[in-house]
Amino acid sequence: MSAPVRQVHDVPADDRAFVAAVDAALTTFLRAEGEKLIAISPDGRHLVDAVASLSSGGKRMRATLCYRGWTAVADPAAVDVVAAGVALELFQTAALIHDDIIDRSDTRRSVPSVHRRFEALHAEQGWALDGAHFGVSAAVLAGDLCLSWSEQVFGSLGPAAASGTPARLIFDRMRMEVLTGQYLDVLEEVAGPQRDPAEAVERARTVSSYKSARYSVERPLVLGAALAGGDPDLIDEFSAAGLPLGEAFQLRDDVLGVFGDPALTGKPAGDDLREGKRTVLIGYALQDAGADDAAYLSSCLGRPDLDAAAIERLRAILTDSGALRRTEDLIGQLHRTAVDRIGRLAVPGEVRDALVGLADRAVTRQA
Repeated sequence: MSAPVRQVHDVPADDRAFVAAVDAALTTFLRAEGEKLIAISPDGRHLVDAVASLSSGGKRMRATLCYRGWTAVADPAAVDVVAAGVALELFQTAALIHDDIIDRSDTRRSVPSVHRRFEALHAEQGWALDGAHFGVSAAVLAGDLCLSWSEQVFGSLGPAAASGTPARLIFDRMRMEVLTGQYLDVLEEVAGPQRDPAEAVERARTVSSYKSARYSVERPLVLGAALAGGDPDLIDEFSAAGLPLGEAFQLRDDVLGVFGDPALTGKPAGDDLREGKRTVLIGYALQDAGADDAAYLSSCLGRPDLDAAAIERLRAILTDSGALRRTEDLIGQLHRTAVDRIGRLAVPGEVRDALVGLADRAVTRQA
């Protein structure tokens, strides 16, 4: 099995300081917005509490990439790049809330997902009607509220984020791509069994690119450069480096979704199999496994009742067919491409070093 061999870099002090600033600004923003909700009704606290709880976790990778795109071009003090990071984190929170609803995920980061949180609230209060429906309805609205807040914060950046500017076009395109990629993911779960397995990997890579890879890495990086006034050539170079890294990041997520340690990932073992995710890892197995194993794998995808024994058998199929090895090889290849392109960027050395460190952490992470 091939895997990245680069040593993982420590997080630079200025990245840590920036993340702390984003955390503080996000907390302040949610507190202020929460007061507005509670002024409408004391029950509004349930919405803001759910959002604040979920958004308090995470690695802030997207915000940090935006920061690094910015520092490659200009002094961060020239514009509120922290606010740009907050906008990205609020968008990420919305995506997580909606993704957990779509995937019927019970947990996120080892705690109940937002729709399960609201369902539990319904049960605790002894409210009428269907608690599960209330949970999903409330979570949809919480996610929509995050989307609104994300736009609100991004718009506060002023002329640099105005309609028609490069940064605005990137921000808008990012949101369109994620929603389209999410739809393609849902579609593949239901249509995949009827489609040609020989094209499963190609379809999975399209989903991966638009649902996650671009908005996780490429778009935040180029957004920071665009907000700082970077020239089109530099933005194109950032894009060329960011896209393979984003895909490698998502492929690592796919591997962790099947083989990850629940104590680290915060989700049950094999959850992606129960959710029916037709990832690149699954695509390789459907192509390369024996007929019986491929049929068993296909029949199990999307079954929420899969027990530990079934998960172990599916893991064995993914390993024995070579699918896990091929996925790890692809992660390594994409990681090397990204690092090579980062190394050729015409940016300050500390920016290159920070981006290489981010690249290494993105593909060697365990959660």
